[in-house]
Amino acid sequence: MNILITGGAGFIGSHVAEVYLDRGDSVHVIDNLSAGSIKNIQHLKEHPKFGYTIDSIHNRPVTAELVDESDVVIHLAAAVGVKLIVESPVRTIEENVNGTEVVLAAAAKKRKPVLLASTSEVYGLSTDLPFRENGNLVLGATTKGRWSYACSKAVDEFLALAYYREKGVPITIVRLFNTVGPRQTGRYGMVIPSFVRQALCGESITVYGDGTQSRCFGYVGDVVQALVALVDRPEAVGEVFNIGSIEEVSIGELAEMVKVMTNSKSEIVQVPYDQAYGAGFEDMHRRIPDTTKLENLIGFAPSVKLDTILKHVIEYHRQAMDIPSQEEITP
Repeated sequence: MNILITGGAGFIGSHVAEVYLDRGDSVHVIDNLSAGSIKNIQHLKEHPKFGYTIDSIHNRPVTAELVDESDVVIHLAAAVGVKLIVESPVRTIEENVNGTEVVLAAAAKKRKPVLLASTSEVYGLSTDLPFRENGNLVLGATTKGRWSYACSKAVDEFLALAYYREKGVPITIVRLFNTVGPRQTGRYGMVIPSFVRQALCGESITVYGDGTQSRCFGYVGDVVQALVALVDRPEAVGEVFNIGSIEEVSIGELAEMVKVMTNSKSEIVQVPYDQAYGAGFEDMHRRIPDTTKLENLIGFAPSVKLDTILKHVIEYHRQAMDIPSQEEITP
């Protein structure tokens, strides 16, 4: 197949590209590098079945041509990260909603299949745990800019399903729960790479809030395998799927794990939400997916536990920062 990956130079997109190339498909990436990096796909540039375009999906003629040449579109391009959402709400809404409309409109011309990456953020302030795909979405007030991302991705989902029902575009939606692994940076507030970098540099490990809020971190390799499997299943069309781990950890516990695993002398410091993101910031206290639907369709079961994920991420950042591992230091 010819696979088009929007946002393909990003953390997740570059891993998706690898999987498709490894199985013999052709891959083309479009990315404006606002969140992604050319370094993520540098090792793929010489592959005979890989191509890339440095441009925005908002460039309709370019996107339309790339979609037309593809067999499947993996739509990952989006504004990401709490920091970016708080600082640039206009960019967040426009990037997500307008960008998705461009991709879907292009796909509708020849009914090209689209896998749309959404987010666990759409569950908002819901306390009906674990989160199920048919559960209610409980978004915060419009005066709280933090919820603009969740709202924009929910609109993406509504729009995609409308294209499926009204125009016959084969759409599959995935809600990703805190995907982590090598190549992810803390550039926009992603917690694990931020903690790891701070620990390796001997800086204070900054826990926003009181640290009791909890998350489930899924390994990028597990997540990408699920994405690819869903694309291959006709039964997934018109459906929404949670993808993530169910191994829950508090952010305070996570900071302690990173400190121990990096052998760091860094101090763990709590930073109030108001100080980190501005007055009135709200957060989800727990975020746990129900992955039964995904398991029933493709047999999904996360294979990589949190401690192993942290080992992979720590080693990646050690190499990127040219910091020797403990094994290299110890005679």
